[in-house]
Amino acid sequence: MKKILTCLMTALGLTTACGQANYENADVKGFAELMNDTNVVVLDVRTAEEFKEGHLEGAVNIDYKQGDFVEQAVVRLPKGRMIAVYCRSGRRSAGAAELLAKEGYRVVNMKGGIIAWQEAQMPVTTADGQRHRGENQAL
Repeated sequence: MKKILTCLMTALGLTTACGQANYENADVKGFAELMNDTNVVVLDVRTAEEFKEGHLEGAVNIDYKQGDFVEQAVVRLPKGRMIAVYCRSGRRSAGAAELLAKEGYRVVNMKGGIIAWQEAQMPVTTADGQRHRGENQAL
């Protein structure tokens, strides 16, 4: 089973985090493929304000910068499912991925964050339910 998961992650463009073996990194394409899996929880670790401005559809928002990030994650995220985490540029989500992996979660971090996602013309959803592709183009 572990070999199958490794092969799948490789096929989706996932790589081991820089010097870290406890979570994976995915490019936008690989992350989008993960989002199609019903066993994956998408986690946005930006602030609530950033989340309202635009987020990946179906994402759960837990602010990484809040002092209770780990506690909130443990309460809200199921350990039996993979966590696909992103932020604005990939820095906060890498830190969150590290913390979640230490708690026993299987984690994939999106390289480049929502900036890379929007540059690839992928859709985001705003607080009012509008879907946009890229930076400011309504779908």
